Amino acid sequence: MLAITAPAALIFGFCGAAAARSRIWPISWLGKIYISLVRGVPDIAFFLFFVIALDQAFEWTRHQILCPDWDQPIRQGNDFVVCQAAKLPLGNAPQWVHETYGFFVAVLTFAIVFGAFAANVLFGAMRAVPRAQLETAEAYGMSRRQIFRRILVPQMWVYALPGLSNLWMVLIKATPLLFLLGVEDIVYWARELGGTANPRFTDYPHGDWRMWYFLALLVFYLGFTRVSEVFLERLMVRLSRGQSTTGGEAQRRAGA
Repeated sequence: MLAITAPAALIFGFCGAAAARSRIWPISWLGKIYISLVRGVPDIAFFLFFVIALDQAFEWTRHQILCPDWDQPIRQGNDFVVCQAAKLPLGNAPQWVHETYGFFVAVLTFAIVFGAFAANVLFGAMRAVPRAQLETAEAYGMSRRQIFRRILVPQMWVYALPGLSNLWMVLIKATPLLFLLGVEDIVYWARELGGTANPRFTDYPHGDWRMWYFLALLVFYLGFTRVSEVFLERLMVRLSRGQSTTGGEAQRRAGA
């Protein structure tokens, strides 16, 4: 799940940061509103209500395209009613389609939520790149697009990595929230496999093993975060090499 959610959130974050930095004010306001709005709403509210709104938006769009002759209101009290052809997924679709669609909506929701936090980190990192370097690139005749791609983006990562590292740790711990979206994550499986009554998985009778399963999860998460810390520390050293930052200066002094 993290292998998909983290890159998707980073893509959303990069697009949001680039939009917030744009000189075109509608695009800039759109990026800043996205960052402020999503960061200002509790995650639990987003996961509980945004998923429903997103699913209904998909079905409403399909309804407008596939059922133009529909003469009944879509909103009927608290019910959201669209034609059968617009349902997502279709009622006769196999089970794997239902599970894939639920997984897709969950990943998209996670990416939008954590993408806003990543966008805030990347926006600050872009502003931290020394202005003198951008002006030097302008003096050499580079266009704004070339400056953004060759100067700003390569150098911003060293400023963004500490914030992105914290976000990665939060994302690791937030994956159990997938259960709220109907996705069976590792915590769900630990609870079900360790329970005394689990005919869905096995008929073998056993006691309440949930404590041992959750203890194994504790060790797994601690080990995973430790491996992440080591990897991110080495990546930070690699990115700081040759940069005019505190880490880069320390490396130059050590080499001298």
